[in-house]
Amino acid sequence: MNEDNSSVVIDRGKSQWSDLWKKEDYWAIWLGFFLLIVAAVLVSGGRPDLEARNAGFVAAMQAEALKPIKTIEWYEAKAAQGKLQGQDVGPVKTLISQLKTPDKWKSNPLDALFMDQAKVDQVNAPVQAKVDKLKAAEAEALGVARTAQDAASAASYKDEELNKAATAAIDAWQDAYKKRSDAAKKLKKPFNRISSLIILGLALGVLTTIGATFIGLRPGKFFVAFVGVYLLCVLANILGNQIDMRKWGLNAEIWSIILGMLLANTVGTPKWLKEGAQVEYFIKTGLVLLGAEVLFHKLLAIGIPGIFVAWVVTPIVLISTFIFGQKVLKMPSKTLNIVVSADMSVCGTSAAIATAAACRAKKEELTLSLGMSMTFTAIMMVALPAAIKALGLPEILGGAWIGGTVDSTGAVAAAGAFVGPKAMQVAATIKMIQNVLIGVTAFFVALYWATKVDVQHGEKVSMLEIWHRFPKFVIGFLAVSIIFSLACGSMGSDMAKILVDNGACKVSVPLRGWFFALAFISIGLTTNFRELGKYFKGGKPIILYVCGQSFNLALTLLMAWIMFYKVFPQITANL
Repeated sequence: MNEDNSSVVIDRGKSQWSDLWKKEDYWAIWLGFFLLIVAAVLVSGGRPDLEARNAGFVAAMQAEALKPIKTIEWYEAKAAQGKLQGQDVGPVKTLISQLKTPDKWKSNPLDALFMDQAKVDQVNAPVQAKVDKLKAAEAEALGVARTAQDAASAASYKDEELNKAATAAIDAWQDAYKKRSDAAKKLKKPFNRISSLIILGLALGVLTTIGATFIGLRPGKFFVAFVGVYLLCVLANILGNQIDMRKWGLNAEIWSIILGMLLANTVGTPKWLKEGAQVEYFIKTGLVLLGAEVLFHKLLAIGIPGIFVAWVVTPIVLISTFIFGQKVLKMPSKTLNIVVSADMSVCGTSAAIATAAACRAKKEELTLSLGMSMTFTAIMMVALPAAIKALGLPEILGGAWIGGTVDSTGAVAAAGAFVGPKAMQVAATIKMIQNVLIGVTAFFVALYWATKVDVQHGEKVSMLEIWHRFPKFVIGFLAVSIIFSLACGSMGSDMAKILVDNGACKVSVPLRGWFFALAFISIGLTTNFRELGKYFKGGKPIILYVCGQSFNLALTLLMAWIMFYKVFPQITANL
């Protein structure tokens, strides 16, 4: 090797190492890791006590399980175990309280930020009356259940008729308990979000400014601009939490883009604010945090049928939509074609961001894709549950259909809840299985673009070029998913639910939401309608999305019906 070539290799090596603290992809990883480590450390502080209490409740349930019926004591131990949550550990509870968005409101937007005891009592009055009534019914049902259980116990649980009577009475008590519990969840408590929102904004501002400094941004100007972006983000959350708007899918994410675009395309985005509108920095950090929610044991919760629906349908729809855009619609931009196809077929905005990075799509193309995704998601989260009920589809089939076709994870859970609790569980799990494909999609898009699209005729493509194209934050997303999944596997299902699902994830989920909202505000602030308009020429992107989503709807429904009701009906019966 000659001296010149040696110096080139050395320079590349130095560049690769310096990327670790100079590129936003890596800073998204470091920031995401830091926040998750803080959450894990705080939760682990309460682990010994939670483990000991859980062991006591498990022992009580095991003792009661020796009886031929599920007793009142078994249900009481189960309910007590369910209240063991990592999010209730002192420091974790304090942290979570600082991460809350503005509250829901009906007519007065100030109700989103502040409610004193007098206002809470006024709002709670009708709900409290219902809760009190249900509480009395629950107490009465418990008395009947205890009498029936005592009769069965007196006969040493050998009288089948007394056992059946006790089981029926206990089931009736459980129904009454659930109704009272569900109603009580709607009771509000006094809160003041103003102080917590200020603290959160300053904390996020300091953390992101550290990374911004190494990336090459001016720290002072970035921090000031970040505060401006954050305030717009808070406003978007207030608008998105108006009760009537939420029903129609006009959530905080949509309002974030709307507010940013309105400002950018009317008075114009102020120069001082542009420094803080770092779309990729924010969204990539949010995607690293998303990895904590993609857990292997959850992916396997609905077994092979869910994997088929997510991992077979998705690549078929992605490839078919891309080919349709190129061969039939003849879209001039391949990058726009693949970003829209990935957005619509994989998992919405997360997949679009990763795919756009892999194929080096223009900012306007990504913005267009995200805008269409959010618009159609808002429509589908209302229309799809209505269609499921109108068609009389089984709840599990409806949930699988929603999970495989609605783009946003939050919208999937909301749409599934409209259908029923089982539908929500199945929908959320299938969407989680789909989320795994974010990294797979990014890799193959980077590979295809490096070897087929951007390569010159006769040019050899090195693995280094593919590595350059591959979005590095995806590594952070996958690493977090693997680490959290292994941690869950090592601690057992009970403690995994207590410490991860109801512990660390209760910190990562709201943080992810804030970073996504910051990114959507930034997208709006950096979007020019004139530049965006040329990509709408001929309406091809909309046609591509509608046709691709229609194919996705049909194929997902067919695959879900085959897998859940024809090939694996025994799995469906146990859900």
